[in-house]
Formats: sequence, C-alpha cells, structure tokens
Amino acid sequence: MPETSRSVADPPQLTAEHRELLDEVLDKWSLQVLDTLCERTSRFNELRRAIPAVTQKSLTATLRRLERNGMVERVIVRTRPIAVEYRITPLGTTLQELIDALLRWTTANMPRVQRARAHFDEET
Repeated sequence: MPETSRSVADPPQLTAEHRELLDEVLDKWSLQVLDTLCERTSRFNELRRAIPAVTQKSLTATLRRLERNGMVERVIVRTRPIAVEYRITPLGTTLQELIDALLRWTTANMPRVQRARAHFDEET
C-alpha cells in the first residue's frame, strides 16, 4: 500500500467522541433529514413523505438525536391545533456543503464501487 503524506493542516486524531458524532450525523436517516431540512422547514409528516422508507420511530429518534447535537431545532407553532416544525440550525447548515460533497462523490464513484462489489462477490 503506498504511503501517503499528510499536510500541516491535518485533521485531529479520530477519537471516540469524533466517531460518535460522525456516526450520529452520517447514520442511515440523518443525512436525508438534514438534506431535506436544508431545503425547507418541515413538519414531521412532511419529513415522512420526503423520506418514505423511514419509520415513525426511526424518524423520531433521528430528529431527537440531531436536536440534541444542535443540528436541528424543534419549533412549536402557535396555531390551532398547535403544530411542530423542524428546521435546520446555523450549526446544521454548516453540514450542507459536506452533504453535497458526499452526494457528488457517491454519484461519481458508484460505478467503480459497483464493479468492486461484483468483483468481490465473484471471488467469494
């Protein structure tokens, strides 16, 4: 394996805290919720329609986790009946460029990944 050199502006060492935060931000549903909320403020059922495969339980857990981490804000709208909306926070907005970069990377590299998977599956 070729050795790579790191620049002076290298990221810090990956700690358990970093790993935990990355796991919570990059999990199965968080990226989709964040991507949706970067586009618009949404109510719970609007998010469910935007992400049809997510269950109510998973969406609730994802929103709570993102709220706990300061990425999403839960806002009570004083209407009749009272409504709850979710919106991206300024901290959450800082992830939009990274989410877009990840989506561009997966789009650009999916054919290579599919070939690698097929090759691996043939070998095993």
